[in-house]
Amino acid sequence: MRRAQLVVVGGGPAGLSAAAVAAGLGAEVMLVDDNETLGGQLIKQTHKFFGDKGHYCGVRGVDIATILSERAGEHSVTVLSATSVVGLYPGKVLGLANGDSFRKLGFESLVIATGAAENSIPFPGNDLPGVYGAGAVQTLMNVYGVRPGRRVLMVGSGNIGVIVSYQLLQAGIDVAAVVEALPAVGGYHVHAAKLVRLGVPILTSHTVKAALGAESVTGAVICRVDGRFRPVAGTDRRLKVDTICVAVGLTPLAELLWQAGCRMFHVPELGGHVAWHDEYMETSQPGIFVAGDVSGIEEASTAMLEGRVAGARAWERLNRRTRESRDIIDSARLELGSIRKGPFGEKATCGKQRLAECVPA
Repeated sequence: MRRAQLVVVGGGPAGLSAAAVAAGLGAEVMLVDDNETLGGQLIKQTHKFFGDKGHYCGVRGVDIATILSERAGEHSVTVLSATSVVGLYPGKVLGLANGDSFRKLGFESLVIATGAAENSIPFPGNDLPGVYGAGAVQTLMNVYGVRPGRRVLMVGSGNIGVIVSYQLLQAGIDVAAVVEALPAVGGYHVHAAKLVRLGVPILTSHTVKAALGAESVTGAVICRVDGRFRPVAGTDRRLKVDTICVAVGLTPLAELLWQAGCRMFHVPELGGHVAWHDEYMETSQPGIFVAGDVSGIEEASTAMLEGRVAGARAWERLNRRTRESRDIIDSARLELGSIRKGPFGEKATCGKQRLAECVPA
């Protein structure tokens, strides 16, 4: 059985950052990802990032994925791509599956950066061909160059919903409307404003009631909802669409953390069940760290910073505290604090504070 000092599970912004930092400090690092191409959600993101230069302001997500992948390569991170981690076993052993093969990989420390899965919502016809998650739509368009449909109803006005809506328009696809159950738009208003200027109605306090069609989507029924998200009688409207795109949030992919025996808590502000972790991203299981959306749903910029903290702290666990490792941790935590003070950081800040108050028995 092969062993590595540090194994990073997940090749998105958090995992790549953790691997590059730990390897740069001198650790032997192996990164495992189930995709052929590293970058996670970044490879789907053609829009430019906000923030400052340190957070890749003005750089497209797909280009950030390339930068982070090259940085990991420069630090001699060993990459196992197209490989899934299918189990975490006693004795610090991971089970890896690649095609028809299965093997074991031992580790001394572990960073879990598995990201999150898309949420769905129940409505009649939600299993028809033509009903997609927003991530699937981004993959079709931005990775494979395939149009998911000709006319789309977007469900959800968070950052993903409004950004993907704009990308659909860029691909020559009509967006019939964006419906949002909450009374206000959830994403950046600069993105929502682009849609409105291009004639896309954003209907707040509305939701999808049903998908129409026998063998695939041919239309959708939308309606107004009240303050308790119940349909308002007499407000049904039919839209002629062939695609319904659902962008209603994410849930941390925490299966490995449950298997590891980490102390788990349900924190709604962080997206669901997350592992308790300290300010250095270490869980209740010594030597097992988290970073990115698996530790709480936020943005790619915070995922990269959490990855840096986890990577540097994992190095300290394996070796010793150094001035360089401490500087990396302190600067990343300072930037995290700054980002979370912004208008879209309040929810995550509240969630992290609630998690910190929990006791990891």
